[in-house]
Amino acid sequence: MRHKRWRADLIEQLRTKSNIKDEAVLSAMSNIPRHIFLDNAFENHAYQDRAFQIGDSQTISQPTTVALQTQMLEVKKGHKILEVGTGSGYQACVLAELGARVYSIERIKRLHERALETFETLGYHNITCCYGDGYKGWPHFAPFDSIIVTAAAREIPEELVKQLKVGGVMVIPVGPEGRQKMLYIVKVSQTESVVQEKGNFRFVPMLPGLTEKYKDGIEGRAKL
Repeated sequence: MRHKRWRADLIEQLRTKSNIKDEAVLSAMSNIPRHIFLDNAFENHAYQDRAFQIGDSQTISQPTTVALQTQMLEVKKGHKILEVGTGSGYQACVLAELGARVYSIERIKRLHERALETFETLGYHNITCCYGDGYKGWPHFAPFDSIIVTAAAREIPEELVKQLKVGGVMVIPVGPEGRQKMLYIVKVSQTESVVQEKGNFRFVPMLPGLTEKYKDGIEGRAKL
């Protein structure tokens, strides 16, 4: 019950202080036990509006950031969404709670495997995961209605733009470490996109490649 109370307090804070207007996003976040995605040592702090370390120099994003990125996607039930950077899995669960079909890529094997276990524990069967290089996207399932990137790229990855459908949206932080702009990218044709800046953020860097390789040498093979 205390977790539910803390979640309710967090959602009210997002609604009143963080300019989150999409009630569907707030409702989705209110249904997800954020403490599950953190080490037990952080359990009593899980519903604070702040980021936390999850190991391997990675973080679970601040709830405000999760809500803002999700709100920008304008998720509809059945949307096919690519997430680059599974991390703890929390963002993927928010998208799944909204009824999206989520395809999530993680380059750190330990985080990928832990996220798979979390999705199974919480019963999210509309999330498909891949241990792979996020810069390459997931062309097998493209085109996507939208793409969300949860780490900061130095520049817009063109391979990801290619995997957006025309009319699709990508939300991605871009810039040097420590100061990035959140970019809202709309693909208006096969050769043209419109880019808008949506504020300053701080994310861990988006890196190419994998932390480990499969024994058979195949990188980024899907675990379905």
